[in-house]
Amino acid sequence: MTSLQHVNPTVRGIRVSPQSALEGLAAHITQEITQGAQKPFHRVIDVSSGDPQKTGIKPISFVRQVLSVCMCPQLLKDKNLPLDVKQRAQRLLGACDGESVGSYSPSSGLLHVRECIAQFISRRDAGVPVCKKEIFISSGSQRALMVAVKILASGEGNTRTGVLTPTPCPHSLPMLMDEAGVKQVPYRLTEEPAWALDVSELHRAVKSSRGWCAPRAVYISNPGNPTGHVQDRKSIQEVIQFAAAERLLLLADEVYQDTVRGHHGGFVSYKKVLFEMGKEYSQTVQLISFHSLSNAFMRECGLRAGYMETVNVDPEVTHFIDTMLCTDISTPITGQLALEVMVDPPKPGEPSYCTFTQETLLVQAALSQNAQRACQFLNSLPGVSCQRAMGGIYLYPRLHLPWEFTEQAKVLEVEAQVLYCQKLLKEEGVLIGPGCQPGGTSANHHLRLCVLCPPDTLDEVLARLGSFHRRLMDGSSLCTRDRMDRDESQRSVTQHQWSDIRGGKAGKCLEDPQNWVM
Repeated sequence: MTSLQHVNPTVRGIRVSPQSALEGLAAHITQEITQGAQKPFHRVIDVSSGDPQKTGIKPISFVRQVLSVCMCPQLLKDKNLPLDVKQRAQRLLGACDGESVGSYSPSSGLLHVRECIAQFISRRDAGVPVCKKEIFISSGSQRALMVAVKILASGEGNTRTGVLTPTPCPHSLPMLMDEAGVKQVPYRLTEEPAWALDVSELHRAVKSSRGWCAPRAVYISNPGNPTGHVQDRKSIQEVIQFAAAERLLLLADEVYQDTVRGHHGGFVSYKKVLFEMGKEYSQTVQLISFHSLSNAFMRECGLRAGYMETVNVDPEVTHFIDTMLCTDISTPITGQLALEVMVDPPKPGEPSYCTFTQETLLVQAALSQNAQRACQFLNSLPGVSCQRAMGGIYLYPRLHLPWEFTEQAKVLEVEAQVLYCQKLLKEEGVLIGPGCQPGGTSANHHLRLCVLCPPDTLDEVLARLGSFHRRLMDGSSLCTRDRMDRDESQRSVTQHQWSDIRGGKAGKCLEDPQNWVM
């Protein structure tokens, strides 16, 4: 029988995010409410992750109508559906083997969808050339990133592949790097002003990595997750020049590209800037960029589709991208079809154009207003500071917590922001992501708050958060001496739970959520 000693060491080494355990606690509380338990709130609101439809954001009608017809072709005869919906569905079904969404696709994706993606990129980047053979569709941008990083992974000890990654970074990124078998080389973003990327920090990071790993790539999140920063041309040029000088592959995560707001010039892709810099860079710097169905205006997280485009990557290397995608057999067809709608939405004059435009603009306006309103509110709270987000769907406020609270966290051997999130969830029923990275420590404490939700939901979240935070700062939510003594008696249990989480055994911790320190 398989035992722990037989588990792949790389798998055992995957760090588990504290987010996972908090989600388990939220599920337990929700179950208690369903069973009639009395709580000071009637529901748990999850604004910790980028799943807008979970919070009540509605899907785009055109997307769902097209997919409905593709799933049930008899609807082609339905006179109530707009003509362009039926025409699009017919075109997409024609791109599928057997004209059925139940068929497989080539490992790199449906040819028609890849062609549409190529046309989208060329339009976005003002005519920059695109080759459909350099586009690979996968079950989400995270899967695409995993494939790209795994291809880089090699060596052992101080020759092991290193990837420069930002701090802060997407909460799942450390786990992805662990699974791929590479070392993270952190570079810090500058919180003030607005989480700027300073190229001198990249130089410091790559220099410090020499001797304990072999840096081979730099990962960029633009617009930033979870910081919401947006790079301008000058910043992107500096990163490209850095990558060229250090001979590093650029991994550009651009999944939030259509969420840029209040930023002069809007979103500019790494590929566009690369080609603007002339042949010295456009023909030599290797770039892989990523986009997703989940994080765009489509907001279809559950359909699982995304893509990557390779630039200046050796065809002998891209061959192995296709080889690795073959292990997936096929990216979900429905996700690929929705991806086609994302890159080729209804056009002016088509029956669905007005409704489509109205729905997308409504959500974009809500996101912009929510981000501004939440930022102002957070900055009004004692002990909280929040940088303005120019893109993305998160805010990343900093907590300046009372000494007593941070000491309590030290006693329990829990990150202070994780303890904050636990207490907030227990007392107010709001799930917010802790800012700490798996396996990392920091003297600064942050939270990750998704603001892509209905405005009334955000109102409720901010009201509950404000109530909890003011109690905490006033001292009424801090432990009394008796409570501290009681917590100390439970310390051995809590330490064991959190060592399980840090060691990748979160399941044991979640077996009995009642053991969580509240």
